[in-house]
Amino acid sequence: MSKCLLFDNDGTLVDSEHLSSIGLAIAFENYGIKLDADELVIRFRGWKLASILSLLEEENNIKLKSNFVAAYRDIVTKLFTRELKPVEGVVDALEALDGEKAVVSSGPLQKIKHSLDICGLSKYFGNNLFSSYEVGMWKPDPGIYLHAAKSMGYHPENCSVIDDRPVGVKAGIEAGMKTFFFNRFNEESNTIGVVSFQAMRELPKLIGN
Repeated sequence: MSKCLLFDNDGTLVDSEHLSSIGLAIAFENYGIKLDADELVIRFRGWKLASILSLLEEENNIKLKSNFVAAYRDIVTKLFTRELKPVEGVVDALEALDGEKAVVSSGPLQKIKHSLDICGLSKYFGNNLFSSYEVGMWKPDPGIYLHAAKSMGYHPENCSVIDDRPVGVKAGIEAGMKTFFFNRFNEESNTIGVVSFQAMRELPKLIGN
């Protein structure tokens, strides 16, 4: 069993991706642009926010105001507070899993803390929270996972990555860590060495093997 378990956050621990996309659609309504939240989830899962906004600006021939990101974050915070839930089965999985745990996310640190608090998951991770915004590395760069492992005092070979996005899976593999793909949308995955699963209740047994 791995000594250190590194979890992605959005879509892996908390069911946040659709809410985040709803927030983006609401924010773009102020520019007279209608976006479909379901389509946004499909298109941009795992993308860096700056890259998403740059592409949407280009596609819609607009320039977003300097306060757009802050306004968008505020919308999402309110949506999370009202509606965010943990991923089905994740509490039972965390309870069953031994080993030190961390969250390694492309989201801002405050968003990570807020989502974990709302969903009652903070106690499983303590201060082991690692944000791309804090270290300047975004998945599929393996550096974010390597940084987390080093900060916690573990070698990569003693760590496991649990991520629901192809970019996160790629980062985990390239970091030299055993990687588990939470394939909740049944995406095609042919990456060698990746363990794919579709329900969180399966994870403890898989990691224990």
